[in-house]
Amino acid sequence: MIKIIVGSRGSGKTKTLIDQINEAAKTSAGNVICLDKTLKLQYDLATNVRLVDIDQYGIKGFGEFLGFVCGLMAGNYDITHIFVDSILKVGGAEKDLDGLGVMLGEIDELKDAKDIEFVFTVSAEEAALPESVRKYL
Repeated sequence: MIKIIVGSRGSGKTKTLIDQINEAAKTSAGNVICLDKTLKLQYDLATNVRLVDIDQYGIKGFGEFLGFVCGLMAGNYDITHIFVDSILKVGGAEKDLDGLGVMLGEIDELKDAKDIEFVFTVSAEEAALPESVRKYL
């Protein structure tokens, strides 16, 4: 399942994400992963959440990000949640909403991702989202 948290910069998306991550960490019987471009969330997350600084892996673009996620899933069969803060920054182009929609569709089609809850924050206004992204609201 894929969900997105949408709003303009400074609207509280990351705070909402942190609350969802910590709730998942309390209830999950598997692994909860948070992907971010920094480790700034390390003191806000429960200690059993794996925080990954994806900048350490040189990810540039949505295609490389998708490959990274597939690698995580291949190496760990009991992931229950993957949270991603600021996915447009991760994708490399802050306003590539169409590219985001394509990548979300590819994640949605992954057979092994069906049992994983994905949550992304997107810094954009809801009205600006293409239908390929909007369907995950």
